[in-house]
Amino acid sequence: MSEEAKIFKGELFCPGDPELKAMKLRSHKLSRQYSQLEEDDVETRQKILEMMVASVGQGTFMQGPVFFHYGVHTRIGQRNFFNTNTVIQDDATVTIGDDNNFGPNLTIVTPIHPLVASERRWMRNEKGERKHLCYAKPVVIGNDCWFGANVTICPGVTIGDNCVIGAGAVVTRDIPPNFLAVGVPCRVLRQITEKDSLVNFPNILGDNSLDE
Repeated sequence: MSEEAKIFKGELFCPGDPELKAMKLRSHKLSRQYSQLEEDDVETRQKILEMMVASVGQGTFMQGPVFFHYGVHTRIGQRNFFNTNTVIQDDATVTIGDDNNFGPNLTIVTPIHPLVASERRWMRNEKGERKHLCYAKPVVIGNDCWFGANVTICPGVTIGDNCVIGAGAVVTRDIPPNFLAVGVPCRVLRQITEKDSLVNFPNILGDNSLDE
């Protein structure tokens, strides 16, 4: 079994495996190329982004700089906005839906290292070889979510549709759809309801109106 296949099974894998290192090096180079381009070089940036990730939908914009660890383990839907300094450490898969807004300094992580110090240094693989091993859990983000600045999403987390994640949150557990969640560690604060509509805040709405 390949080391990549072990990742997808949720088993211990060796991040130093030559095939995995080649995948990461490719993604790191593409991340750097994307990040060094001018913001208005739209066509070149889009080509690099399409090369870097498994899939990306129309209308998705990434401000940059960006950093993808593997890139090819990430799928991004349509019309997402990523502010500056996005980091996606996609050892396991990262799946992002449509119409999400991400504030500056978003971090999504999937790898997990053993808690016992000696196990972080070395273990033995199925061949009895002494290796550095870790494992990873996928992250899933639904549709129409808003993430404040400096949000960290931890391994294995699923965030449902229509959520708002407050600035600085460290999301360690699943967040159900339609909830506001804040804090470190992130906790569900309350459900989002029609009372939150800007129609109820005319001083903010001003002369604008809601889309029918």
